[in-house]
Amino acid sequence: MRFDIIHCHGSGNDFPLIDARALALSDQEWAGVARALADRAGPVGGDGLLLLTGGDARHAFGMRMFNSDGSEAETCLNGLRCVARAGFEALGIERAEVRLATSSARVVRDADIAPGVWTVRETAGPATLEVAAWPTRAGVERVVDSPVVPLDPERRFTAVAIPNPHLVHVTDRIDEAALVVLGERCEAAPDWLPNRANVSFVEVRAPDTIFVRTFERGVGLTNSCGSAMAASTYTMGLTGRIPFGTPITVLNAGGLVRAEATSDAMVSLSGNATWEWAGSVTVDSAAGRADNLTVTRRFDAEVAAWDAVTRMARAG
Repeated sequence: MRFDIIHCHGSGNDFPLIDARALALSDQEWAGVARALADRAGPVGGDGLLLLTGGDARHAFGMRMFNSDGSEAETCLNGLRCVARAGFEALGIERAEVRLATSSARVVRDADIAPGVWTVRETAGPATLEVAAWPTRAGVERVVDSPVVPLDPERRFTAVAIPNPHLVHVTDRIDEAALVVLGERCEAAPDWLPNRANVSFVEVRAPDTIFVRTFERGVGLTNSCGSAMAASTYTMGLTGRIPFGTPITVLNAGGLVRAEATSDAMVSLSGNATWEWAGSVTVDSAAGRADNLTVTRRFDAEVAAWDAVTRMARAG
């Protein structure tokens, strides 16, 4: 089957995006498309697959996100900004309520966070702390700045779902090797965490700035993860490190977002939705293979604008 795609990214979290509003594929077929298109060894590559889906009485449009391994995530906030842009452009609107797999989110076209950077503000939540729903069988109902003994009895975590499940560890210095070890333990779907979880290490770099590094469920170590940045922002307020209602800058390996968490457990992120190129590709979903890519347009000015932001974020 041949698909028109846009290759895009939010904070360096990159994806092929398909307008699926008129397409009728099964979940199994979409999982195969995701494996084919997100394969870094293939012609496209990405952290997963984004789908713009149809709306309903409440929602202007919907979003689905499949990880590179074919599993479907509850959401992806970096990807949501890209889907929001596609939905805005398709429908000629600038704000919407979006249907996600298990929840909803509000999105609005925002002032550019840097010159030439197409920006969307998204609001998701409420974040929840009840780990039984993940499920997590770690012997506690909530984890707030405390050890998760089956994972690591020494480090302290906060467990937040927004709606993806996240384990957030605040540290003076990010140990990337240790993050990968813990992420892989969760990725193995142990008995105490059968549906896996995302793991993030967070540095507080200023009273209003944090840096987040994430091992993402179904993906691995990634430049950024939007729901991880949201969970980390909420963790800052929950643990008293940065007061609720404080606008903060969240840095990551892929760039940055502006964020704010409120005491009612809602989190807003304002960040880029950058188009890199558009084209079409043939996919064998059963084999999980893509070929015959044709690129019809490149968005070089957008790419350059975001590269300037990334250089600033890494220097910071």
